Amino acid sequence: MARSMKSLLFSLTFLFFLFLNSPTVQAQIKGIITDDGVPIPFANVFLEGTNIGVSGNEDGSYLIKNIKPGNYKLVVSVIGYLPYSKSIILRNERIKILNVELTPSSEQLEEMVVTGTLKAVSRSESPVPVEVYSPAFLKKNPTASIFEALQNVNGVRPQINCNVCNTGDIHINGLEGPYTLVLIDGMPIVSGLGTVYGLSGIPNSLIEQVEIVKGPASSLYGSEAVGGLINIITKSSAEAPDFFADGFLSDWGEYNLDVGAKINVGKKANILLGINYFNYNTPIDNNGDNFTDLTLQNRISLFQKWNFKRSDNRIFSLAGRYFYEDRWGGEMQWTPEYRGGNEIYGESIYTRRWEILGKYQLPIREKVLFSFSYNDHSQNSVYGDIHYLADQRIGFGQFTWDKTFKSHDFLLGSALRYNYYNDNTTATNIADEVIIPSLFAQDEIKLAKEHSLLLGLRFDYDKRHGSIYTPRSAYRWKISDNDILRMNAGTGFRVVNLFTEEHASLTGARDVIVTEELKPERSFNLNINYLKKIYGDNGTFIGLDASIFYTHFNNIILPDYDTNPNQIIYDNLDGKSISQGISANIDAVFPSGLKFLLGATLQDVSSTEDGVKKDQVLTESFTGTWNISYTHRPWNLSVDYTGNLYGPMRLPLLGSSDPRQEYSSSWSIQNIQFTFKGLEHFEVYGGIKNLLDWTPNRGNPFIIARANDPFDKNVSFDNNGDVVATTDNPYALTFDPSYVYGPNQGIRSFFGIRYRFDK
Repeated sequence: MARSMKSLLFSLTFLFFLFLNSPTVQAQIKGIITDDGVPIPFANVFLEGTNIGVSGNEDGSYLIKNIKPGNYKLVVSVIGYLPYSKSIILRNERIKILNVELTPSSEQLEEMVVTGTLKAVSRSESPVPVEVYSPAFLKKNPTASIFEALQNVNGVRPQINCNVCNTGDIHINGLEGPYTLVLIDGMPIVSGLGTVYGLSGIPNSLIEQVEIVKGPASSLYGSEAVGGLINIITKSSAEAPDFFADGFLSDWGEYNLDVGAKINVGKKANILLGINYFNYNTPIDNNGDNFTDLTLQNRISLFQKWNFKRSDNRIFSLAGRYFYEDRWGGEMQWTPEYRGGNEIYGESIYTRRWEILGKYQLPIREKVLFSFSYNDHSQNSVYGDIHYLADQRIGFGQFTWDKTFKSHDFLLGSALRYNYYNDNTTATNIADEVIIPSLFAQDEIKLAKEHSLLLGLRFDYDKRHGSIYTPRSAYRWKISDNDILRMNAGTGFRVVNLFTEEHASLTGARDVIVTEELKPERSFNLNINYLKKIYGDNGTFIGLDASIFYTHFNNIILPDYDTNPNQIIYDNLDGKSISQGISANIDAVFPSGLKFLLGATLQDVSSTEDGVKKDQVLTESFTGTWNISYTHRPWNLSVDYTGNLYGPMRLPLLGSSDPRQEYSSSWSIQNIQFTFKGLEHFEVYGGIKNLLDWTPNRGNPFIIARANDPFDKNVSFDNNGDVVATTDNPYALTFDPSYVYGPNQGIRSFFGIRYRFDK
């Protein structure tokens, strides 16, 4: 009996040690991701809180291997659908089958946003209204830069500032471009000289989303975030494809190519690589003024982003970008040997720019994030025979501490910004160099389940202007799960550098007059936003997003084109400037495959001085935008019809005898695109841009004044410096290309191919 017991104990002990040393059974999860029975390709599938995940295949199938038994949460996400998550238990079964049915969503329904509060929250939970646009939105009207793509965003207008070199900026709710701050991954590295180029050269396939805040955000982001901000957020390694390529061409001779890849470096890091190349080298003059209708460009941008895996999912990323562009526009016979001379007029700009930016979460218990960036921008340009050489460097570092305590969600931060600017103009006898330290605090208070209040205050010290305070507040009332009311109020400030912001001060024959030492501009803004979501029983979704906005400026600096037609006068307005209006978007998704996003803005932007009210130059009274899409699933074919409509705007004339229209007529740019997705890994697309063939010369005798005499060699002046009318110059004009409010590029077709590969 004893021997039997010993044998039994020996056998049990042996089996126990055998079990301990046997390999752990590895489980698998597989399934198909569909929408109403139709496979959804390339979805992101991963186990929350782990590094385990895959990208779905072309046919919607997925397979995750080598999973240890345990409790997990499976998460599925893909653009255009509501996020999906399900808790699962993996025991010793070899394969678990889990098919996923996703629900179509609005493009702007429940995305995570960070721009409004510097914290990642769902869009519906943010006290600050944030609009979100995904790469799918950008694909509906393929462009060579995000600058052009924003023409279909309600309340946002890319403004071309020169008929010759076609540089421009972004207007939000009617406010001039310098009031819009452009961020990349939350870093304010795009300003001054770089504003024109900050929205160019980032491959669309590396963009996770574009977030737009309309209204002052100076309490978090400082100067320049007066009218609003645009934050371009690049992808993390989980969402980026292993390899992609996207190229298109147009019958105008435009060529654009985006190429990128994701590369794993060991087990702790990966790299996102992106290259954007754009070329247009065919001078075209359809309006017959002997000037190029579209600026010729040769541009390349290299982008690289490192993501590092750290314990406890702490953040560490480092990115860099190099940008080079050679662009010129001018008389059709211009060649580089005429650069800077006074024989043939041309505007030639060489731009070199590099940027570095990163985020590092400190290895401590508290959530402290260090963000940093630096850029160096060099511009060598000529405007006719005027040379403009400029250098700008901006360094930025910021610590933020995110702390939640009971009903309070605190954000405390400190930032240091270094600005260097120098050019060859008389306005900059010595380099402008300044260091601006900042402190800011924000507290989001949960007053009740449905109510929250956000209070914020920022302090900046600028040696040129002293201490500057910018408070803000935001109130959010979640009336129901599908109804949200937000009210935001805040102040903004901006320090002005005319020669980096006002292109009109360099081109044309007008003299630039600065009548006083310019003071910082200050503003007060009020915004009321209402968001409504409606879900139908058949899967239909309708979203309504409406806002009322009001901005009052003190010390605003507006270019005065009216007092003297031969001058542009800059000074602080002795009066007030107001931007006010209403804006609304209607977003709908139908089970049939039809989607549309319709937007409209009605606005009044004016300035009042000495009791005289004037409409702001180059500001439309109303805008409309639309994106209408339909997918015919049996054919794998999608159709996108996009467009915009702009109301009349006051234009800069050269005096009472100028025969050009003082106000533009209403105008519209409309596009159509067809996309075929029936080939594995490929998308083929093509269509027509500017279907109506609209250009601003309609109804005008000419667009560029004195295009036949760009150096004013045959213009006569009297003793007071005023232009004298002659037989050759009956309207008493000088050369002026600043009369511009829309693109000169007419109708054109385009064709492109996209390729995406995921392992």
